[in-house]
Amino acid sequence: MCRSTGAARLAAATAVSGLVTAGVLSGAGTAVADDNPQTQGGATATISGLKTYGEAVIHADGGDQRVSAGLFEMSVDGGGTLQTYCVDLHNPTQRDARYQETPWSGTSLGANKDAGKIRWILQNSYPQVNDLAALARQAGAGTLTEQDAAAGTQVAIWRYSDGAKVDAVDPQAEKLADYLTKSARNVGEPQASLTLDPPAVSGRPGDLLGPVTVHTNAGAVTVTPPADAATSGVRIIDSTGKVLTSAQDGSRLYFDIPEAAADGTAQLTLQASTTVPVGRAFASDSRSQTQILAGSSESTVSATATATWAAKGAIPAVSARKNCAKGGVDVIAANKGDKPFTFELMGAEHTIPAGASRTVTVPVQEDQAYDFTITGPNGLSHRFTGVLDCKTQGTITTETTQVHNQPSPATVGGAAVTDTTDLAATGGSAITPLIAGLAIGLVVIGGTVLVLLRKREQPDA
Repeated sequence: MCRSTGAARLAAATAVSGLVTAGVLSGAGTAVADDNPQTQGGATATISGLKTYGEAVIHADGGDQRVSAGLFEMSVDGGGTLQTYCVDLHNPTQRDARYQETPWSGTSLGANKDAGKIRWILQNSYPQVNDLAALARQAGAGTLTEQDAAAGTQVAIWRYSDGAKVDAVDPQAEKLADYLTKSARNVGEPQASLTLDPPAVSGRPGDLLGPVTVHTNAGAVTVTPPADAATSGVRIIDSTGKVLTSAQDGSRLYFDIPEAAADGTAQLTLQASTTVPVGRAFASDSRSQTQILAGSSESTVSATATATWAAKGAIPAVSARKNCAKGGVDVIAANKGDKPFTFELMGAEHTIPAGASRTVTVPVQEDQAYDFTITGPNGLSHRFTGVLDCKTQGTITTETTQVHNQPSPATVGGAAVTDTTDLAATGGSAITPLIAGLAIGLVVIGGTVLVLLRKREQPDA
């Protein structure tokens, strides 16, 4: 369920917490941080709202609350439509929030022993099963409408995603929910629609940098070389030296760097059209409610990989990913150079020896935004932003019963949250404009932590 938040509350919170900025980072010359948050590839979409729904009742200590329950719809960047259910019952859905396909480990599903049961429900209910008469017979539910089927499915999911005491209002929808809850079995996490491993590589001019392995459910993927490939001479090839314009699942790609190339960086992009696998999680960096995929049209998916090269010195490759098991963001740094790569993170100094790699976890409080940039030699600069949303909220306030007969995309299924540290209560989706463009600092709203990462260049040999 979802609720919107007011700009006035955001303004008040900002006035109280103030604005914190940081000094200039030491780094590589004129390198500028990329303002786009790094993703792990796949589909990116904008939520349109709740489209097919019924009603449910949440039972809590403070009383019962009636909410809307059902299927959301998302519009995919580049083309396509997704249908999703939510797996974060008490958090709000921000208007027009943008979502990124995300591994379960980057959401509350990663620590949920019943996550596989949620995927089973998705595979065995509406809309994957669109024969509602057959679904009703299996559930002993008489006759099911699309609204009943969506509500019953969402209720069953909430019981496993949030451990909620929740029932569908319609008796037939409730029978479906009970059937799905009792029948669910654990199945594994689905394959990503498109991702690259690793997303960053490094090395010396004249070498093959990689491999970067493609993981996808698409039949074919288009490979777009670096934008300046014609002038820089950088090629994307396979292990035999063949220049690649397309790839498939399991393909291993290499950046072929000319021996005479000046120190620098390059990026390749992969894109495909495919149906996103049912059960993939979708998370938003605007603190909008986590979703799980129930259905997909043919949709555009993409992923990028970056290469850094230099003739001598430290040659780092840096990427990041959310790690809900450790309550933070993993910064993965590899150094293919002949000098150590040293950086400072959260007041602690970390050194990656030549030829080694290391993962450093940046601790981030639940529901807090993070924004940090790591810079290095030869123009290396990566900015990592997002919100850590690894847990579902525990309780709701039910002083009065709210009925959402005609919910809007921003308010469907809304409920108040007792946790006053929830960033959504101060307008989570409005945080992004405040922090955008601050490549050297972080706007702190509410309890948001300032995370600052500084690279200290090593002298050349």
